[in-house]
Amino acid sequence: MTAQIIPTRTAAETALAEAFGAAKATLPGCAEVAKLREDAFGAFFEAGLPHRRVEAWHYTDLRALMRDALPVAPTPTAAAIETLRAELGKSAAVGPRLVLLDGVFVPEVSDSLPAGVTVRSLAAVLTEGRPDLVALLAAQNHQIVDPIVSLNAALMQDGVVLEVAPGTSVAEPIQLVYATASSVPLARFFRSLVVVGAGASVMIAETCHGEGGRTGQTFGCLVFSVGDEARVGHTAEVTDTVAGSVRLDSFIAEIGAKAKFDSFALITGGGLVRRQIFLRFAGEEAEGTLSGVSLLRGREHADTTLFVEHAAPGCIGRETFRYILDEEATGVFQGKIRVAPVAQKTDGRMLSKALLLADTVAMNNKPELEIFADDVACGHGATCGGLNPDQLFYIQARGLPQADAEALLLEAFAAELVDEIGHDGLIDGFRADVAAWLGSRAKA
Repeated sequence: MTAQIIPTRTAAETALAEAFGAAKATLPGCAEVAKLREDAFGAFFEAGLPHRRVEAWHYTDLRALMRDALPVAPTPTAAAIETLRAELGKSAAVGPRLVLLDGVFVPEVSDSLPAGVTVRSLAAVLTEGRPDLVALLAAQNHQIVDPIVSLNAALMQDGVVLEVAPGTSVAEPIQLVYATASSVPLARFFRSLVVVGAGASVMIAETCHGEGGRTGQTFGCLVFSVGDEARVGHTAEVTDTVAGSVRLDSFIAEIGAKAKFDSFALITGGGLVRRQIFLRFAGEEAEGTLSGVSLLRGREHADTTLFVEHAAPGCIGRETFRYILDEEATGVFQGKIRVAPVAQKTDGRMLSKALLLADTVAMNNKPELEIFADDVACGHGATCGGLNPDQLFYIQARGLPQADAEALLLEAFAAELVDEIGHDGLIDGFRADVAAWLGSRAKA
């Protein structure tokens, strides 16, 4: 008789299993969704929390870094919603806001949307069980094998399902605002879907309000389905995360023929942050740009891992990420471009650049190409280095102190990608975040 080896479960894995067992009967969804949840949690529990022997997680050993699993956030109370309403009323918004409070969509404090755009809660869509939307939410075309994506699918509490009708043009960004009701660290699981019809144009901006997405443990997932000839912009503000927090964001997008998709993310703050991106060119002659800036110091750890699949001919992909690391910070960039045999005439470029401001920082770069077509133009690169001494000397020679000269060069390094976002209001906000980080570094 062959003995069965039972893997040792960590306290976090055991707590997550208990949380799923206690919550699964009350989580929203029809019978088909309930089965999807069971299958997803089974896949997670079989794999466990990813560790350094899992190639995609080699530089972010979550099994070691996440020792405990926090309690899942409860449904927000009426009092918490009213408090949030008052807080939001004091701040100006770049565009209409859709608010998630501890992972739950709160239409009472969200704004109305322009004609041609509809929104429903994830809970309502899962309960209805519309097969096409459930398939998109499950990202079935991507065939993603990742334990954190599976964990999110099993425990997703709520989110939004946003549909932009074909041919609709939305002038101002639609904001997805993540807020938190409790100051006690909790875990939040949310998943949202954005379906953009053929020929439509829209920009989605993810942002945080107060401690939302900055404390506790956040397991978020955002799925895009972009129709043919659509134009979509996206930004994510992952800033001011608190030391000891864990934020794991999964970003999944499928792009139709001749569509254009641009995404940018800014990461600052303490704790552990990982953004994993799965981008699929499904239609011919599509264009996609992924970019981001990570500003890290102290013992902060930020990981950007992406998988770009070219599954159609004639597509153009650009992935550009920049890091500024100081003190004892750790940066991670992993990127793979896969070109399918049918994806002839693919044009793909991937580049990671890091400025290392101290000898005690660590930057881990791992770019990859996996090409099965013979008529392509693909390349990748990664650079690490310090500030250019000649540039510093040139600026100081014009009367600026060394600290100011460094700040100018660092701001220019980060802002080059910020300025490509394409919306003045969002650019101003991200530039202010970069300036705030540089100012806090100067005072340290």
